[in-house]
Amino acid sequence: MMTIRPHMLDLRPGDRVLDLGCGRGRHTYAFYWSDTPLNVTGLDLSEEEVKATANGFFDLPPPPHSPLRSATLTAGDAAKLPFKDGAFDAVVCSEVLEHVPDPDAVLDEIVRITRPGGRVALSVPRYWPEKICWDLSTDYHNTPGGHVRIFREEALRGSARRAGLRFFARHWAHALHSPYWWLQCAVWHRKDHSRAVAAYRRFLEWDLMKRPWLTRGLEAALNPVMGKSLVVYFHRPAQ
Repeated sequence: MMTIRPHMLDLRPGDRVLDLGCGRGRHTYAFYWSDTPLNVTGLDLSEEEVKATANGFFDLPPPPHSPLRSATLTAGDAAKLPFKDGAFDAVVCSEVLEHVPDPDAVLDEIVRITRPGGRVALSVPRYWPEKICWDLSTDYHNTPGGHVRIFREEALRGSARRAGLRFFARHWAHALHSPYWWLQCAVWHRKDHSRAVAAYRRFLEWDLMKRPWLTRGLEAALNPVMGKSLVVYFHRPAQ
């Protein structure tokens, strides 16, 4: 399930891409298996998530061989990245900033490791669907490792601008997931045993695998209205 649109990053063969906060590797895999051969690095704070991503590579067929294609995985702190200045042509940070104690420190690091002229994609939960989740369940955002803040778009763009990035595009994603999270939050303490939650999860899994035109069209129409994720794109000025 992709949140970031790779074509927005203007990638060229051999470009270096960092998936910052890669989790279980959904964007790492997508960039590694893309038609454009890339040098992809996935980094996550959790060593368990990094190991799970590494194991996932063996469950998928290898991509076409290219000397310009590689994948590297590592564990690390997003606020203290183990990379040189300008190490990457593009950085993807999807659904991470809402978890970290100091998002400005993470943005500073993202700018530092992005080469001048490079591009950055950030995604966070959209304000109003996320606010409903917080209102429905205090445990939703008090879970260890969970969300510690809600971003308004103008605040996120302002923080990125102060860090040295320049905005150029946005969109929203995953509208069909918003009701799923509202439903979970409404029955938070019994969500693992809720038939309604289980049924909606099966629907989302079916949609992910089959991608029928009806639900794809419905989500595209609903994304501007109730997309669960806000996705914003920036470039680091060459000067």
